[in-house]
Amino acid sequence: MSAGRTSAGEDRRARVDESHVAPLNALVRGWRAGGRFVPWVDPDGGGTGARVLVLMEAPGPATVAAGDLGFSSEDNPGPTARLFKALREESGLARGDYLRWNVVPWALYDPAGRHRPPRADDLAEAEPALRELLGALPELRVVVTFGAPALTGMMRLLTVAEPQRLLPVLGVPHPSPRNGHRRAETRQRILVALRTAAAAARAAGVTSAG
Repeated sequence: MSAGRTSAGEDRRARVDESHVAPLNALVRGWRAGGRFVPWVDPDGGGTGARVLVLMEAPGPATVAAGDLGFSSEDNPGPTARLFKALREESGLARGDYLRWNVVPWALYDPAGRHRPPRADDLAEAEPALRELLGALPELRVVVTFGAPALTGMMRLLTVAEPQRLLPVLGVPHPSPRNGHRRAETRQRILVALRTAAAAARAAGVTSAG
């Protein structure tokens, strides 16, 4: 990790208990029980005031490598975060209107110690954590899931029991460069979904202001 990135991470780490993210990072501390790695919620995002939830799969290697300076953030190194950030900015979705998180909040490994995507058992185990997260987002209006595991986990939560509230969910492919099939279509779907989410966030803001 470069000195500049370390300095930025340390600044962000000092802000994890700011009022808009303190309840969420209290959940993070609880989910870390047993030594699991769970990144911090990014204080540069919407926090508990988020109207849009961007739901990825599980923390990646670079986030885990950052240790206690690891965040679920669009500023993370790597092509996935860079592409997402570019499309988020192009879509008009304000950074303060959304929260980025993972359907499984802790890192997952195969028997050889390599990172792996979530499986059905992982989604079931992580469902209570996702339910806790949604309960801490009273302004939430729409969820955008990235990748099949995130969509499956969100749909499981909404159908395994009567949902406390019904949320629109937009499912798009994961922006990882490993997903090379139909790249132009993937980019377009992500952009349209984020534009739709941005419009929902703006409409919610007008309603609450009125």
